[in-house]
Amino acid sequence: MATGVACRLYRANFRRILMLETPSPLAVRRRVSFCEAIHEQQMSVEGIEAVKVRDETELEQAWAAGRIAITVDPQGESIGRYRPDLLIDATLAKRNLGIARTDAPLVIALGPGFTAGIDCHMVVETNRGHDLGRLIRTGMAEADTGIPGDIAGYTAERVLRAPAAGLFTTEKEIGDPVRKGEVIGRVSTVEVTAQIDGILRGLIRPGSEVKKGLKIGDVDPRGIVGYCDTISEKARSLGGAVLEAILTVYNV
Repeated sequence: MATGVACRLYRANFRRILMLETPSPLAVRRRVSFCEAIHEQQMSVEGIEAVKVRDETELEQAWAAGRIAITVDPQGESIGRYRPDLLIDATLAKRNLGIARTDAPLVIALGPGFTAGIDCHMVVETNRGHDLGRLIRTGMAEADTGIPGDIAGYTAERVLRAPAAGLFTTEKEIGDPVRKGEVIGRVSTVEVTAQIDGILRGLIRPGSEVKKGLKIGDVDPRGIVGYCDTISEKARSLGGAVLEAILTVYNV
């Protein structure tokens, strides 16, 4: 979702973008997630490039080259250091992990766990449905339902979750076709099996340490391989909402 927002802003000519990440991101849709640059040093999504940076010099070099910058900073220390004009919390953690409305002139948060007017200036609704992408200026987004969005009639069945805690291993790759009951990989010695037929639209990096219940994969029942490499309609919607918020506030 954060990558979808960053791409929407980049295409609207917001080019000085810095994304903050954890040391070991656990993205499922890795082929459309800039966080892969933390592992691979750089990442391209729909023709937009992001590069890992370690200091202010590398940050300026990335921007000068027309790239989005991404850095390891789970505590958000860069916020105070660089004093951004705009701060977007796109962690989708369902709770406020530490941002404040005073962190930037405009602070926008995605999803539940934030109160517009207290934690931030605006909240973007992230729940699929009639209000997806709606800007909230007072109050909170809808509470987390815990139910994945419906794709072709499937919700929880399309999500692969860790059956135990441990090391995730697999020989599958994103884009592979899978059948119901097929073994996708293992967490420690416990098998992870597909519950429906489809395409592996997302899968966390092999070798990742996971907790029981963590989302580790996504089977798309539509079976269209091209969807693995393009931003989802939800991420595009959220990006459009953030852009709307910026243009509304700054009247540009």
